[in-house]
Amino acid sequence: MSRLAPLFSIAFFPLVLGGALLGAVGALAGGASLPVAVGVPTAVAVLVILGAERSFPHLRSWQRSHRDVAVDLAHAVPVAGTARLVQALAPIAFLPGAAWLGERVGGSLWPDHWPWLAQLPLALLVAELFQYWGHRMMHEWEPLWRLHATHHSAPRLYFLNAARFHPLDIGLDTLLGLLPLVLLGCPAEVQGLFALFTAVFGFLQHCNVAVRLGPLNYVFSMAELHRWHHAPDPALANTNYGSNLIVWDLAFGTFLWPRHLAPPEEIGIPDLPGFPTGYWAQLASPWRWRSIRAAGRAPTWEAPPA
Repeated sequence: MSRLAPLFSIAFFPLVLGGALLGAVGALAGGASLPVAVGVPTAVAVLVILGAERSFPHLRSWQRSHRDVAVDLAHAVPVAGTARLVQALAPIAFLPGAAWLGERVGGSLWPDHWPWLAQLPLALLVAELFQYWGHRMMHEWEPLWRLHATHHSAPRLYFLNAARFHPLDIGLDTLLGLLPLVLLGCPAEVQGLFALFTAVFGFLQHCNVAVRLGPLNYVFSMAELHRWHHAPDPALANTNYGSNLIVWDLAFGTFLWPRHLAPPEEIGIPDLPGFPTGYWAQLASPWRWRSIRAAGRAPTWEAPPA
């Protein structure tokens, strides 16, 4: 296994994500429904990532449960349901806006004649601009941080952290990504591939696998960079906001990659030691913020330095 580790660390990310995308495109071309074409490759990717965490861990201390598995599993169903609900309703809700915009410009602004896999990078780039600022505001504005703190309360990073979100948090993020795509006339198939990319990438981004991207870290917001985003020090955590791509962090000065240092093993929110660890308490946490801060005697929240 040790001889395979260097090759595995480089090949793992492109093989898993690329395989899922090719599987979805092949299924769509073969006549499969969009939910099947997206759902099956996502499930296969999760199983592959789970196996890789057992065989090629980034940190062995993150392999054992930190009393977090049951909570993360409890988050998974409502988070997935919220994302799917937004994905289903957003095209309907914003269809009049897309039609109005199309009339004003004399047709669709989206290059829907391109192959699906050529449209996907454009979809990622456009959606990420909105999601980047949404994510950044989650960290810089306390009312939104109350929603996002659930995600950063994780005591370790492993694939299921991709599901540890407050439903309102994931609903807002999904909406921000889909809004520009729907208004610009992005086809349903490409929206489905975007959803697949985001789901699989989220599992990869949080996985406890020894992955190395090298120069691709200037393109993708993968695990090497995202581990710094979960650092307990806010000066480190308020960086690398990209959900899939890192390009907007590079553009707006929030990119961080101290390549000669190891990301922290201890993560979480030290300023909120009283943050709840149970599922229902985490759901209620945005509305119990004063008591949560008082329980940990945390300092007054301050915006990060500009």
